[in-house]
Amino acid sequence: MDPMERELDVRGLSCPIPYVRARALVGSLAPGDALVVLATDPEAPVDLGALAADEALGFHVERDEHGWRVRLSRGHPG
Repeated sequence: MDPMERELDVRGLSCPIPYVRARALVGSLAPGDALVVLATDPEAPVDLGALAADEALGFHVERDEHGWRVRLSRGHPG
């Protein structure tokens, strides 16, 4: 099965809501899958970075004029 990328748009919502909603979805990520979280709260990258560490997920963050784009990814099996 091909890897899947889901998008979670939580722009305009304050933490911990982005974290809570992302946490509810990362458990369903299969190897190779990713969850892209779009957020405006400046705490979101910090909270989502902690989530990535807790769940052994890849973590990449970008900032643009619309806010934060945080990519959480489940690695391919060994």
